[in-house]
Amino acid sequence: MQRVACAAHAASETREGGAVSPSAAPSALCLPPAVPSAAMTEFWLISAPGEKTCQQTWDKLVAATRNNNLSTNSKFNIPDLKVGTLDVLVGLSDELAKLDAFVESVVKKVAQYMADVLEDSRDKVQENLLANGVDLVTYITRFQWDMAKYPIKQSLKNISEIVSKQVTQIDNDLKSRASAYNNLKGNLQNLERKNAGSLLTRSLADIVKKEDFVLDSEYLVTLLVVVPNLLFEDQESGLFSVTLFRKAIDDFKHKARENKFVVRDFQYNEEEMKADKEEMTRLSTDKKKQFGPLVRWLKVNFSEAFIAWIHIKALRVFVESVLRYGLPVNFQAMLLQPNKKNMKKLREVLNDLYKHLDSSAAAIIDATMDIPGLNLSQQEYYPYVYYKIDCNLLDFK
Repeated sequence: MQRVACAAHAASETREGGAVSPSAAPSALCLPPAVPSAAMTEFWLISAPGEKTCQQTWDKLVAATRNNNLSTNSKFNIPDLKVGTLDVLVGLSDELAKLDAFVESVVKKVAQYMADVLEDSRDKVQENLLANGVDLVTYITRFQWDMAKYPIKQSLKNISEIVSKQVTQIDNDLKSRASAYNNLKGNLQNLERKNAGSLLTRSLADIVKKEDFVLDSEYLVTLLVVVPNLLFEDQESGLFSVTLFRKAIDDFKHKARENKFVVRDFQYNEEEMKADKEEMTRLSTDKKKQFGPLVRWLKVNFSEAFIAWIHIKALRVFVESVLRYGLPVNFQAMLLQPNKKNMKKLREVLNDLYKHLDSSAAAIIDATMDIPGLNLSQQEYYPYVYYKIDCNLLDFK
């Protein structure tokens, strides 16, 4: 089967305005323009058939989007993958769509749980969400296929199954680790809540001392009474110990209620109090011990899941491009980072550029371009191959 190897540019990575050689020293790199935080970044991964050369396809896109600052563009490198049969590609197209959604959900779950675990350090979450040691924007715009993880000698189906198995394992591990850590954290928070708040509800064990009580008396008992503070005092109430005859307990409680005093149900028990303190110390120590390894696991597996997700996007572009544009394989994959203010204009430019590829899709776009809220299907369809990569992974409440 004849194939034209211009879907991939493994030897170099070209971004609008310069070329980067993987062998170049870091100081010699032609760095991409500064980009906003990945938390608010959206990319459009598209492909179009090669003209006489794939470089011409790329040049046309750059020329069309250069004016009005419509987008920042990068070539997206896809290697020379095995095509297989048409039937397999058709079936794989649907399977990859489902796998894409699943992997994205796992990426977001790992990212969100990272935010939950870091608690007060949520502002640092983004700097921990890296892919292959670099920020997400850099990874996507300089994407290179990982030949070791996903060997291109394997069939497309086998590669997708490798990803599926890998990410399913991450998802299962996340569930078990999160469950263990959440139980520990929840038990600790319950104990902490008992030792905080109003005198009406909080534990009194760390407030009272043994000498505050008459203990082991046949006739006398010490009660703890919460009395509302007088006017101008800062705290809501004060705690008092009252020692009285046991036979007078009911009368005392009745009088206390009449005066809006609250008699706390508390018995001084040194062993129980010691056990509670030891339990809190143990839980706090266990939480600290688990925190570091858990954060490291989340960082590593976020990276693995995100990398897998972008490889699935690459697979989808390859499969869909072959199905749409035919054989021999001849297309250019391109990554666009739209200027948020000019998204509608960018769509119009892309439609004009590629409407000859699929007149029916172009007609639908023309008809719906100015009808807000009209959604003909869940999957957006354009004359060119298109997949969105949304790096807004966190839901901060």
